[in-house]
Amino acid sequence: MKIARIAVPDFVTNSYFPAIAAVELGLFAKEGVEARYELIFPNNRAYEVLRDGGVDFVAGPAHALLPAFPEWRGAKLLVALSQGTFWMLVMRADFAGAPGDVNALKGKRIGAAPFVDLTLKQLLIDAGVDMVADDVQIVPVPGAHDPGVSFGVHAAKALAEGHIDGFWANAMGAENAVQSGVGKVILDVRRGLGPAAAFHYTIPVLATTDQAIARDPDLIASGMRAVMAAQRALKADPGLAAQIGAKLFPKAEAALIGNVVARDLPFYAPDITDAAVAGLVRFTRAVGMLKGSPTRADMVAEAFSPLWSAPIP
Repeated sequence: MKIARIAVPDFVTNSYFPAIAAVELGLFAKEGVEARYELIFPNNRAYEVLRDGGVDFVAGPAHALLPAFPEWRGAKLLVALSQGTFWMLVMRADFAGAPGDVNALKGKRIGAAPFVDLTLKQLLIDAGVDMVADDVQIVPVPGAHDPGVSFGVHAAKALAEGHIDGFWANAMGAENAVQSGVGKVILDVRRGLGPAAAFHYTIPVLATTDQAIARDPDLIASGMRAVMAAQRALKADPGLAAQIGAKLFPKAEAALIGNVVARDLPFYAPDITDAAVAGLVRFTRAVGMLKGSPTRADMVAEAFSPLWSAPIP
């Protein structure tokens, strides 16, 4: 049996969940692959380990691969884990602004993970916020880098303790804060709260290297099929998410993951669209991560794209 190693920068999340579910539901095993996933935080570090051969796949945000693979050389996007920029801005429950009101963020401290923070900064700029004049601070969350820590869960705790005024994190962290009564969602670009262009800043993907594709294309195809089978299984039976969460997550988050994944199912589609690719290029150039203009063929493993619509046993 072949072995596949998968780096995931956050376990307690809905956005990378199809990759975790593919392992836990035995879908890699059905492909003849023994798959193991490992928490490697932050996002860019996961891609560095991929570059150095420590893992075969990364389940993470597409834009964060650029520091390890400058100008998109040497890495390929295989399949979308879900569609669109998937982080949400949660502010304290007593925050005066209404959902979508970026002007009310003046003078606030917002926690965000490395490279994740770039999407929030660009979103606020696109929404007309002057980060300096309006004194909007985007800061690390103390303790979020500790081994085994889930950023979203930890950020919700930091919000409750008053260390930050808000946080930019996945829907699992957002749901934790909302359900506990300490926070409320202000920005969620996938559901119309925020600039429309922000939807395509990035996309959660399964990615690998050109070397891995050349070395074992069958393993790469198997990994893609396993992840897509997980997406389809979750759509057919959202209750599977709660079963997996009960096994893996802290008690509070395990109770929430089923609803969070069910709400995200419309975004669980494997295609990496032309709009997503164009948005990635536009965003990464805007934030200074990319200088050139890579083509779709430079960024996406096009030879495997027919698998997105192929039947999966």
